Amino acid sequence: MTNDIGRHPLMTPEDREAPQRVQRLRELGIGESPDPEFDEFAKKLAQVTGAPYAMVNFISEERQYFAGLHTPSSEQAGADPQDGAAGEPGRVMDRDHGYCPHVVVRRKALVLDDVCDYPRFAGNPVVDEIGIRSYLGAPLIDHTGATLGTICVVDTEPRPWGRPGLETIKALAQELVERINQRDRRRQ
Repeated sequence: MTNDIGRHPLMTPEDREAPQRVQRLRELGIGESPDPEFDEFAKKLAQVTGAPYAMVNFISEERQYFAGLHTPSSEQAGADPQDGAAGEPGRVMDRDHGYCPHVVVRRKALVLDDVCDYPRFAGNPVVDEIGIRSYLGAPLIDHTGATLGTICVVDTEPRPWGRPGLETIKALAQELVERINQRDRRRQ
């Protein structure tokens, strides 16, 4: 895949489901603003995995929105990670940054113990801008079959997530999907 000039590969895969996903997120009323339940879930992700950063991420055609976000600075009393501290992710990220867009398109979990071991991922802007070195993420696929976004944890150090990390992130993704499905049933 190449950009419109046709010479340089795009950092993220083509996402043909984005328009349908955006519509589904609107129906659910999620993915456009911070959500305390998702912030708590991100905190739980960080605690369970021991990772310093955790996100509940919803992806549109142009951007990623972390409706749930846990960062080291959010541990400070009353801190809001809305804008992100220096060197930390804020609530909004370009679609071509990070690894969650790959998870959404693949519809499968992604484990990167050290992103620098993978040429396709080592050049991602989050490596230089935020210092991300390891990633663990899983898709959020609701009862309609829509891939709404992801949950993920990242670290600034390489981490051997391995099979236990993969199983953990997949189980936590399923837990959050069930909560989203329950919201949807209450809404209807």
